[in-house]
Amino acid sequence: MPGDARGVEWASMAAGVIEGVPDTEAKGLLRLLPRAARPYAMLARFDRPIGWWLLFWPGAWGIALAGGLPQRWPLLLWFLLGSIAMRGAGCVYNDIVDRDLDAKVARTANRPMASGAVSLKAGWAWLLTLCFVGLIVLLQLRWQAELVALGSLALVAAYPFMKRITGWPQAWLGLVFTWAAPTAWVEVTGGMNAAGLMLYAGAFFWCIGYDTIYALQDREDDALVGIGSSARSMGRHVRAGVGVCFGAALLLWGGAFWMIQPVWIALLALAPLALHFLWQVGTLREDGADPLVKFRSNRWAGLLMFLACLAVGAA
Repeated sequence: MPGDARGVEWASMAAGVIEGVPDTEAKGLLRLLPRAARPYAMLARFDRPIGWWLLFWPGAWGIALAGGLPQRWPLLLWFLLGSIAMRGAGCVYNDIVDRDLDAKVARTANRPMASGAVSLKAGWAWLLTLCFVGLIVLLQLRWQAELVALGSLALVAAYPFMKRITGWPQAWLGLVFTWAAPTAWVEVTGGMNAAGLMLYAGAFFWCIGYDTIYALQDREDDALVGIGSSARSMGRHVRAGVGVCFGAALLLWGGAFWMIQPVWIALLALAPLALHFLWQVGTLREDGADPLVKFRSNRWAGLLMFLACLAVGAA
C-alpha cells in the first residue's frame, strides 16, 4: 500500500472508524480513547483481550492446582495485571521487529508500527512503560518465582525471529506464552516438581494447538512473504495436528492431576475441557471467520481448565 494511502487509512481509524482491523474486539473502547492514545492501545493489543487471557490462564492454573486458592486469591489479580502489561509489551516488541514484514501482509499492514502511526522511538518508550508495570508485578513474588519469571526474557526476545528461521514458531510461542504456569507454581509451593512440569508441558501443547488455528488466517500471506508457521507446516493435516496437540495437553494435565489427587474421579474434572476441544477440532473450518472464532474460544477452554485445577487443587 502506498505511504499516503496508508496514512489516510490510519487517520480514519484514529478518528473512530476501526473497521479496518478485522480481529479487534473493543471498537467501542477505542472510540472512547483520545485520538492520540488509540495507536498505542492498538499497538499493545488492548483492543484484543484474548491475548492476555491466554497468557493469564496458565498462571491461574498453577495457582489453583498447587493449592494456592482461596487463601492467596490476590495472586490472581497480580498475575492478571502482569499478563495485560507483559502481553502488551510483547506485542510492541514483536511489532517493532516485524514492522517491515507486517507492512507486506494484508491483515497486519494497518498495525501502528507498520503503518507509521507510531514512530520507532515512541514504540520503544511505550515498551519500557509496559515493562515497568511488569516489574511492579514481579516484585510482589518470592525471589525463587522472580528468577523463574526472569528466565523467560531470552525466549521472549528471540520469539519474533523464529518465523524467519523455522516452520514451527508456534512451538517457541508455546514455551513463552505459558511461562506463567511454572512461575505461579514456584510462587505457591517454593519449588518445582513433576506435577508442575506436566502442567507446563500440557500448556505448551495447548498453545501450539490454538495458535496453529490462529495462523490459518495468514497461510497465504505467510507463503508469499516467506515466513513459517505450524499451519503451513501441517499442510492438509491441520485438524489432525491440532487434535494431537490438544490430546497431548489433556494427557499431560491428567498426569498432573493424578500426582495431586491419585483417584480416577479427579480426571473427570477434565471432561468438560475435553468436550470443548472435540468441538473445536470437529467443527474447525480452515478458511473464513471460523479460525478466529475457534481461536478466541480458547479463553473458555482456559476457564474450564481453571475450574478443573481449582477442584483438584483445593480437594
